[in-house]
Amino acid sequence: MVLLAGVQVHVSDTALTDESDAVQLIVDAHYAHQAEWIAVAPEQLGDEFFELSSGRAGAITQKFVTYQMGLAVVGDISERVAASKPLADWVRESNRGRNLLFAADLGELKDQLQDRQ
Repeated sequence: MVLLAGVQVHVSDTALTDESDAVQLIVDAHYAHQAEWIAVAPEQLGDEFFELSSGRAGAITQKFVTYQMGLAVVGDISERVAASKPLADWVRESNRGRNLLFAADLGELKDQLQDRQ
């Protein structure tokens, strides 16, 4: 657990391969850590998450919206973004939204959370 810009962020090492993993992580982070956001590395989400046509990203992120928990993907996804215009658009729009952020590192995530206040 880290405090970034006054926000409790649970930095997880749990793999998120489907909606049930997402719900379990949300419940654990909320009740055990009083987290407002969960940060995961891109590797924890798997390749299919970044293939938007698979539907996995939408299914997982919808659980975070439903349970009012922020999801931050923290790590380098620049190669993935450069290779996919739909992914690049989604990342850009998500970073303007309220529930999903993409950041290169925790410092950038802190800045993004600060900008929301």
